[in-house]
Amino acid sequence: MNADLEKLASKLKIATSYTDGGLKRKEYSVSDKVIKFFVQALGYKAGNEKQIKDSIAEVENKRWRQALEPIYVCNQNNLIIDVVSPDLSDIKISAKDKSGKETKLDYTYMQNAENKGLFYKESLRINTELEIGYYDLTVTISGKKYETVLAVAPDKCYDVLTDKKIWGYALQLYSVKSKRNWGVGDFTDLDDFIKLCAKDGADIIGLNPLNTLSHDHPENASPYSSISREFLNPIYIDVEKVPEFETKDKKDVEAVLKEVKSLELIDYGKIYPLKISVLEKCFERFKAKKSGDRKKAFDKFCKTYGEALDNLALFQSIYEVKTKEIWGGWRAWPDDLKSPSAKGVKQFAKEHQDRIDFFKFMQFEAFRQFDKVSETIKESGLKIGLYRDLAVGVGQDSAEFWGGNELFMQEAGTGAPPDAFFPAGQKWRLGTFLPQALKDKKYIPFINILRANMQNAGALRIDHVMSLMRLYVIPDAYDEGTYIYYNFEDMLNIVALESQLNKCMIVGESIGNVPAGFLEALADKNIYSLSVLWAERWESGWGDFKQPQFYPNNAFASVATHDIAPLKMWWFGYDIEVSASLGLIANDGEKLSAYHKREADRQKLLSALDYANVWPKDRFRSGNYIYGESYPEGIEEAVEAFVAKSASPVYLAQLEDILHITQMQNLPGTDRDKHPNWQRRLTVDLEDLANDSAYIRCVRAIKRER
Repeated sequence: MNADLEKLASKLKIATSYTDGGLKRKEYSVSDKVIKFFVQALGYKAGNEKQIKDSIAEVENKRWRQALEPIYVCNQNNLIIDVVSPDLSDIKISAKDKSGKETKLDYTYMQNAENKGLFYKESLRINTELEIGYYDLTVTISGKKYETVLAVAPDKCYDVLTDKKIWGYALQLYSVKSKRNWGVGDFTDLDDFIKLCAKDGADIIGLNPLNTLSHDHPENASPYSSISREFLNPIYIDVEKVPEFETKDKKDVEAVLKEVKSLELIDYGKIYPLKISVLEKCFERFKAKKSGDRKKAFDKFCKTYGEALDNLALFQSIYEVKTKEIWGGWRAWPDDLKSPSAKGVKQFAKEHQDRIDFFKFMQFEAFRQFDKVSETIKESGLKIGLYRDLAVGVGQDSAEFWGGNELFMQEAGTGAPPDAFFPAGQKWRLGTFLPQALKDKKYIPFINILRANMQNAGALRIDHVMSLMRLYVIPDAYDEGTYIYYNFEDMLNIVALESQLNKCMIVGESIGNVPAGFLEALADKNIYSLSVLWAERWESGWGDFKQPQFYPNNAFASVATHDIAPLKMWWFGYDIEVSASLGLIANDGEKLSAYHKREADRQKLLSALDYANVWPKDRFRSGNYIYGESYPEGIEEAVEAFVAKSASPVYLAQLEDILHITQMQNLPGTDRDKHPNWQRRLTVDLEDLANDSAYIRCVRAIKRER
């Protein structure tokens, strides 16, 4: 790579080399073709030497062409902005808060002026104390007014934890099995589960992302590849709780309902259309009532969510029509439909207003039922309540991408470099924000996504939290990618600000390739980490299991995650067999090696449980269970107690471990044609859970340690 291309990449925050997340920490040099691809993706040219030099000059001159940045994100105790002008001698600054109150701000020059030709750039420190929040800033320079936004961020994220250690569950809502639901968990199940948790002394329920998935392809069920992270998945609506529902609606679909409820796996292709057919009837009855409180509430909802809701409903309506005649998603649509502002969209909306309103109605009802869940949490007194999950990206074939095409990188998507679990890396193809476009939009799209997922939540898990600093992005046409860097300080401060404004704790999922110093920066901002039994080991995951007192004291701890084999599956090595059968393990030699390592790990786990003295008194282990010949009686209680005993302030149990489930919710690196990801139902009905002996014993074991 020549020096100018490397310089351009550095200025655009494109990594020219990186170290992977594998155990051997291999160093990679990024090829010129990948660097040039991302230079172009970020809006510059690098086709030849002249273009590269011109692009360097353009980047260097960019700040000098505007008096102010589009937004300044500052810590409350360090309010600094910079201004560019030919004359900086006469400056006045005022700030208008959310209520419209305007305040004249006092400032001092920081005496670090630079100049370029006739222009000067100087930093100003604002001395006036401001509460956290967003301010419209007006800077008057020599009589000419310029406007920007000042985001005043707190030192720390919101926190409600004290010295008392709490516990709860990590729950995949879709997987909840109940006698009354329609083959998939819903908001009423969640409401009922909260009441059970409150009775048992739990204070937190972690959820999978609840965001909107594809209406026309419900089998694309990954909650981490939504079409919008601002809205909810209508599949979670309890149709029998919709005010317009009538008993005959259920009778009309009784045969199909009986079938889907009897299946071991969730059949999204039947359940989703079934629910939609009933919701359509409810919507017709809703429309028939021209007035009333519910109609007023709907109109208010539509006004509140405005353009974002309009875009989602428009996208879903157009997609529903076009998917019958055009293959390839929204990018294959006619040009006059390829964005909300395209000339054909307005005409389409006129012709399909009823269907657009139906999609809005589903969100209206989903939000209403989800708000009811929030009320139950308040009544039950859970300390944290819902712990929601924000996916790192959005599907490329999504309303979010369609509605903000200029915000996203084209022909490339988020993935992951090689690491210990995925030596070849991962190509997720998720939509990736353009760093500068995001800042030019004053970070509003990012802020809106944070707010949407903090709604009704006491804590928010940010999936792949390293995305606040950098994302590994892979061009669609290539197998290799590189890291694109964001303004980490801005992103971190916005997270802290929204956390405080919404009274929502923040947890960062940081499994993978974590940059040096990154976790320390999160901890300094009071962002909790995640701690998993299988990762809390000495010698980079190969040594003994750490005893509970050595777990991090700023983490949410659990036995596993939705991407890791449940306890019983792990014990018998069924996950190794599944991976081998799908070609994820290269050959018989590697498979045998994996089994040998698992045998050693089983013995290390048993030893750790012995040392911690967590076996139930009436089920103390009776042997070494060599080669996983049987499942140790009481091991699930011992493991739950072991991690619950940890120094971590929050412990999240998984029903998959407690109920002896032997299949994974999701097998990373596979699509649904290879493995039934996101389709597993729990094995015990929700109504029977409180009387299940395994559940009772595990709750008792957890409460002894919490």
